[in-house]
Amino acid sequence: MKTKCLSVAFCVLTLSTIAQSLLSGNWQGMLVRDGGTLQQASIIYLSIPSNEKEFIGKTREELNQSALFAVKKMKGTANGTNLSFQQTFIEKKKSNTKTTWCMLSATLTFNDSTGYLEGKYTSSDCRNNRGKIILYRSNETFPEGDKAAPSQAWFNTFVSDYSKGYFAPEIRKRERDNFKFVPIYFDYDLAEIKPEYHDFLIRLIRVVNGHSDLRIKVTGHTDADGSDQYNLDLSKRRAEAIIAFFTSHGLSKDRLEIDFKGESLPVDNNSTPEGKQHNRRVDFSFI
Repeated sequence: MKTKCLSVAFCVLTLSTIAQSLLSGNWQGMLVRDGGTLQQASIIYLSIPSNEKEFIGKTREELNQSALFAVKKMKGTANGTNLSFQQTFIEKKKSNTKTTWCMLSATLTFNDSTGYLEGKYTSSDCRNNRGKIILYRSNETFPEGDKAAPSQAWFNTFVSDYSKGYFAPEIRKRERDNFKFVPIYFDYDLAEIKPEYHDFLIRLIRVVNGHSDLRIKVTGHTDADGSDQYNLDLSKRRAEAIIAFFTSHGLSKDRLEIDFKGESLPVDNNSTPEGKQHNRRVDFSFI
C-alpha cells in the first residue's frame, strides 16, 4: 500500500507515530535469568506511554505464586521496533528477607511475526543478574496497586504456550480470524487422507491449540454413488480419519466434534466426475 504525503515533514511524523505505536501500551511476560528455566522465571509487566520516543514508564515484577512484588519507575527510548529502558527507582514493593529487587536495564526488539517483544537484561546493582525478557501485548490495566496482581494464572499458560512455539495471543487471534478453511477431498470409495493435506491439517491444529476456548467441527460427505446407508457410513469413516489424524498430532478429543452427512449435502453436481470429486470431502468449522 502506498502512502501519499502532503509534505516530507508530515510523512516523517506519520511514520514515526506508527513505529512508536507498535510498542506503546501495556505488556506482560517473564524474566528468565541466565541458567534458569522458563518455569523458574519471574513475572514482569511493562507500561509504555503512547507515542513518545523518549518516555518515562513503569515496570512491575512479581515472584510467581507469591504476593511479593516491586513497582519501579523507568526511563526508556522507543525507536521503531526497538526498545531500551533503565529502571530508576522503586515506587512500592513487598519483600521478605530472601528477596532483593534489582535495578535492571534492557534492550528489546518487537517481532511482528511472532508478536513477542524480546531481548536481554542486565542489572547495575546485582552481580551476575542477567538474562532475557519475553513479553506480549496485554489488554489488561497495568497492575500498580499495593497488592499482587489479581491473578497470575495466565503466567503458567504463557510459559507452556511459549515452550510449544506458539505465537503471542494477538498473532494467534489474527491467525484464527483470518484462517481460511479448505475441504479435504478423498478418492472414490476411500477414507484415507492424502499426504498433500497434512500441512493444512497441522496448521489447523496449531490454531485450535492456540485458543483454549476454541473447538472444531469435522463433517464428512460423499458423492451420490452407492446406497444412502453405505454413503452415511463412508462419510463417517472419512470424518473419523480426520479425527484420528488430529488426535495423533496433539489435538485433544474434547476439542473436536464429529458429524457426517453421507450424500445429503452436495456442493456440486453428481452427474460429472469433477462434481463427484468435490462432493467426496470433509468440511470444517470453528465452534
